[in-house]
Amino acid sequence: MTKITEDSIEQAFIAQLIEQGYTYHYGPDIAPYSKNPQRESFESVLLEQQLKAAIQKLNPDVSQMARNEAFQKVKNLGTLDLMENNERFHTYLTNGVTVEYHKDGRTRGINIKLLDVVQPENNSFWAVNQLVVKENNNEKRFDVVIFVNGLPLVFAELKNATDKKATLLRAHQQIQNYKTAVPSIFYFNSICIISDGIEAKTSSLSAPFSRFLSWKTPIPNPNDPRTELQILTEHMLNKKTLVELIRYCTVFEQEEKKDKSTGLIFQVKIKKVAAYHQYYAVQKAVTQTIRATHAEDGDRKIGVVWHTQGSGKSLSMVFYSGQIVTHPAMGNPTIVILTDRNDLDDQLFSTFGNCKELLRQSPVQAQNREHIKELLNVSGGGVIFTTIQKFSPEEGNVFDTLSERTNIVVVADEAHRSQYGFKAREVETDEGSEIRYGNAKYLRDALPNASYIGFTGTPIEKEDKSTPAVFGEYIDVYDIKQAVDDGATVPISYESRLVKIKLDEKTAATIDEEINAIAHVSEEQLEYVKKRTATIEAVIGHPERIIDIAKDLVAHFEARQEVFDGKAMIVGMTRRICVLLYNEIIALRPEWHSNDLTQGTIKVVMTSSSDDLPIFQPHHTTKKQRKELALRMKDKNDSLKLVIVRDMWLTGFDAPSLHTLYVDKKMQGANLMQAIARVNRVYGDKPGGLIVDYIGIGQDLRNAMAVYLQSGGEGSPIVDIREAIAGMLEKFEVVEQMFSGFDYRSYFTSEVS
Repeated sequence: MTKITEDSIEQAFIAQLIEQGYTYHYGPDIAPYSKNPQRESFESVLLEQQLKAAIQKLNPDVSQMARNEAFQKVKNLGTLDLMENNERFHTYLTNGVTVEYHKDGRTRGINIKLLDVVQPENNSFWAVNQLVVKENNNEKRFDVVIFVNGLPLVFAELKNATDKKATLLRAHQQIQNYKTAVPSIFYFNSICIISDGIEAKTSSLSAPFSRFLSWKTPIPNPNDPRTELQILTEHMLNKKTLVELIRYCTVFEQEEKKDKSTGLIFQVKIKKVAAYHQYYAVQKAVTQTIRATHAEDGDRKIGVVWHTQGSGKSLSMVFYSGQIVTHPAMGNPTIVILTDRNDLDDQLFSTFGNCKELLRQSPVQAQNREHIKELLNVSGGGVIFTTIQKFSPEEGNVFDTLSERTNIVVVADEAHRSQYGFKAREVETDEGSEIRYGNAKYLRDALPNASYIGFTGTPIEKEDKSTPAVFGEYIDVYDIKQAVDDGATVPISYESRLVKIKLDEKTAATIDEEINAIAHVSEEQLEYVKKRTATIEAVIGHPERIIDIAKDLVAHFEARQEVFDGKAMIVGMTRRICVLLYNEIIALRPEWHSNDLTQGTIKVVMTSSSDDLPIFQPHHTTKKQRKELALRMKDKNDSLKLVIVRDMWLTGFDAPSLHTLYVDKKMQGANLMQAIARVNRVYGDKPGGLIVDYIGIGQDLRNAMAVYLQSGGEGSPIVDIREAIAGMLEKFEVVEQMFSGFDYRSYFTSEVS
């Protein structure tokens, strides 16, 4: 039997790359001072002759002087900061190197290509193993480096699966050590791979270990006999996918952090590369877009991408938009990004704003109806953000036509929501009731030839006819089972800790009907149903009940923190209940309170009004202050551990260390599914998220799960903690039986000599 070694894994990996058209070189054979030197010195990380040849091949009509200047710009990136240089190089790689030259007394600019994205075979692909790099008196040997046009774009750190100490985590740690010891080669890195020959995971040079994920086939096959490394090599490192992944599916984001000693906010640059499900979904969506937008044959329905919450849906929208805006078949399109709430519009706009290099333009946020008309009254181009409400006519049921162009693409976030439909409905207003249509009608009025694509984190209900009528059918589905299996999200458990309401059976039934009736009502709409909610609020917000919840919640959260240090969100039915609960919690733990927004363990985050009663005044915050609170909540080291909300932060808010959601508000359907997803983000060793139910959402969860399964989703969105405990006890019995006849108890009490 052949012994598995790190070298045999390396050779098998290289052999597969050779099969895919790569040129192989053993590192020492092309080292400085060898018979075939490709590097000037061990400090040089570029294959300079390969790079110069590629620049000449891809830019044949450009002067030698311009080509030389482009080469020098790549070789000397200009800063000492690793991530700054990496981003600058990525811009050169994907957009070209801009050089200036003089002609006819004028200074002109020209872009020098480093990479052929349209015809990947025009690039040179070298696989080099055992590459030695020296820098600052450090010497490191890289297992396998993939050079594209002489540029070291991909690193593979390989370990031996039979060596218990040689884990993927060790491989990741080794890459971090290399970044510190020989940073220069990482200036040019696009993708990192870690593998033990069987498992294989990939991500960017700035990603934590938890964000390294496997790459799978376009149609995952659980019975595929190949190793993860073989699948990744074939499906990610094939020349076409690798080049597209670098060009269209890589972004840099700025994450804001707060310095604990100074209180100053600073920015950290993070590089993100698409996971396999994002890449495949985007390619499908682009293909469907070209079909749907065709001037004569297109049906204007691109389709729906359903990717479960927490799996990177917003970035998928960015990757899609970035590819569409530059696609030659689209003819300088306009992208309209639609949301149905201002806070979601701000969140998504911030994500896109961070990725303007990929979009090759800065997105613009429409301020009002007149502004959206002005932005759309152009001949082409633009990435425009707006809420769908801006398309509602001020009078009547017709919105003015703004553009008849066929290359406008409307991208709707959470496309399952009723606001995107055509259906007419009766709406209560201050003046009584009136008929209003779904906003899709007004969008069609404004943009009659636009094409529509929807992205959603929750499935479309079978009874929902409006969503397919507007957007079309599913393009791609990435469900909860896939996300949990891949490690893109963590599983969620449910724990019932109902705090009962002391009412007679008839009144309790009436109250329950009323609560369910307003489960979808927003804070603004509550103004129209105040009389209806007054009784409910009085019961749910009864002082004795709030005290009971506060006592249970504090004890439960402190017990959770002993097991895993993280954060929690508390959802209250009304703003008043949120404030009352806050008061009872700080009565139990006064040290958690602080009037200073930068201090304290618990805060209330909610809307505010100048007409608010005094009880609400201490919790009034501006938009800027709420942003600062969000930064505190996202910072794992900050003292802010709990927030109480009514509507805010229940969608689109990512705080990976959030491990528990305490629910005292009735929610249903997609709203409920989105809320519980706040705790499914991957974070360090976080084993999963937990939903603690104080009001009785168990049946609503079962209804939501039924919709999920009917829509074709696999896996359970949530697991009852009682089932998990039963499973644990069953395994415990198995282990006890393994120790039958052996007294192991002394192991825990004996002293080591």
